[in-house]
Amino acid sequence: MTVNLRPSQALSLWHKVSLSEVRDSAPDLTMRQAAILLTIYLDPPPHTVRGLAAHLGVTKPVITRALDTMGTMKLVTRHRDPRDRRNVVIARTVEGALYLERLADVIIARARELPS
Repeated sequence: MTVNLRPSQALSLWHKVSLSEVRDSAPDLTMRQAAILLTIYLDPPPHTVRGLAAHLGVTKPVITRALDTMGTMKLVTRHRDPRDRRNVVIARTVEGALYLERLADVIIARARELPS
């Protein structure tokens, strides 16, 4: 599916979705946390701290701090890889899946409100 948006429409959509998120009681994610969460849910597993850091072009401590927060929100879980204890594997949660499903619904609803 191709979507053709003018820059002003794209920014308007982002603004409307951001406002919806701020006004809702859903978890308030940073852009980095949102990028990590979307990567975990949209790219095939397994996901490791090392792999996420490389994919996003940031350090492992940056990923760890973001995962600490997202773990508290119950959006992801993590555990040591039993085959290689140096690796930390990040897993999806039901709460994280529901969060992203709701976010996708908000994006779709706000996109329908855009002027043509």
